[in-house]
Amino acid sequence: MRALALLVSTLLVLIQYPLWYGKGGWLRVWELEGELAEQRELNDQRRLRNAALIAEVKDLKSGTDAVEEIARMRLGMVKPGEIFVHISEPESAEASVGSVARSPSASSEQAGLTPGIQRAAPLSGGSTSPVAAVAR
Repeated sequence: MRALALLVSTLLVLIQYPLWYGKGGWLRVWELEGELAEQRELNDQRRLRNAALIAEVKDLKSGTDAVEEIARMRLGMVKPGEIFVHISEPESAEASVGSVARSPSASSEQAGLTPGIQRAAPLSGGSTSPVAAVAR
């Protein structure tokens, strides 16, 4: 009777091994479910990014407002007769020590502007590059 119990328990352990550690075992299934959840999250993020890019392409194709906005934000476009005002963040006390003479806010103070605000000269004619007129 003892040998039979030992034989049955050994067979039970041998049958359980592939269930837990085999190619299609429970541990592998749990691991794959985690990977699947991560991939679904990544796919959702990419769908949102793609939708935003599709909307941007439609805006760029439909009119000049989107093109003008991108040119103003990324390239610093300024139309003739406009005045560009750049508001910069104040520097920390440690970073501004010794660099006051070279800081843009110091030159704007000398020009009579509020500290942290710089003003570019209005464009004339249109032969000058709009980017060159932007004070940074």
